[in-house]
Amino acid sequence: MEKIFVSPQRYIQGENVLKKGLHYISSLGDKLLLITDPFVWRIAGEELASDLAHLGIEVTLANFSGESSNAEIRRIAKEAERAEVAAVVALGGGKVIDTGKAVAHQLKRAVAVVPTVASTDAPTSSISVLYSEEGKFEQYGYYPKNPELVLVDTTLLAKAPAKLLTFGIADGLATYVEARAVAKSGAQNLVGGRPTLAALAIAEKCEAVLFADGVAAYKANQQQQVTTAFDQVVEANTLLSGLGFESGGLAAAHAIHNGLTAVTGKFHQLSHGEKIAYTTLMQLLLEQDTNELERYIVLYQALGLPTTLAEMQMDSLSDQELLAIGIQATIPNETIHRMPFKITAEEVANAFQAVDAYVTKNFSQRKKD
Repeated sequence: MEKIFVSPQRYIQGENVLKKGLHYISSLGDKLLLITDPFVWRIAGEELASDLAHLGIEVTLANFSGESSNAEIRRIAKEAERAEVAAVVALGGGKVIDTGKAVAHQLKRAVAVVPTVASTDAPTSSISVLYSEEGKFEQYGYYPKNPELVLVDTTLLAKAPAKLLTFGIADGLATYVEARAVAKSGAQNLVGGRPTLAALAIAEKCEAVLFADGVAAYKANQQQQVTTAFDQVVEANTLLSGLGFESGGLAAAHAIHNGLTAVTGKFHQLSHGEKIAYTTLMQLLLEQDTNELERYIVLYQALGLPTTLAEMQMDSLSDQELLAIGIQATIPNETIHRMPFKITAEEVANAFQAVDAYVTKNFSQRKKD
């Protein structure tokens, strides 16, 4: 099996680059579709559309409904076809970004991704996470190309709630944990090849940055300050994690996350990053890597991320419900089968409780901000 590495064509990050970097967006065409939600439209979208109009760019607005569903993708694609747009601009969080990539794929158009939060590694990838209109995970969408442009304005991101940054840190921390498992097993990454040395090095660097600067970046974000630590964590959450997960591969943590859709509960109100934080601990426990497990718990607790079933709002789930999650997490073709050892549904169910018991016994005093 050959090695494959993929990436966006261009990645731009810095303060006020949404103003300074308009020429990168305008170079994609003179008719653009801007996908965003009403809140982001008010804080950034309206000004972006106005700035592009001053450059002679015709902007068609597509209001995002809230779910990256097939129905929403079809609806927006029809709007784009009527407007005869040359390219798509996705301005917002992960679901807006995933919808933008899907619409661009349907139309065979270029896509520019402009994240407004650093809570996800979606911007750089050629993948969308697709949900039902009710918000239930359904499938991944895989596309033949990555975005033509990713524009990351750290001034804009520093204004977002600091809690969102921690969600991105949790997602970024899963990157190396999963990529090294995939490499060890000789399994495929998400683009059908073996991970390159570059992908593994990027994933490892992502982890190193997040452990070194994660807490400092979180504190800077609370003050809406763009510091060196904040800038580096934004890059780790967005670029390093994005390249690392796609070309490095996913394993147990994301498969268990997907398995959560098997049951109902308040935990579905948690973010992707919060859920991935816990399922990453589960993968480390299944790997019997106590040193890594403890290192991750300490950082998670410093950032206020969940490390117990109570904090995951899953402490009332029955053994049967935990097993149902395990069954869903171990279905054929799930990424849990890219681990270097076999994991059963029963082992997944037991790992939920084992992580909780380990944290309760050894880390009863949570760190406070």
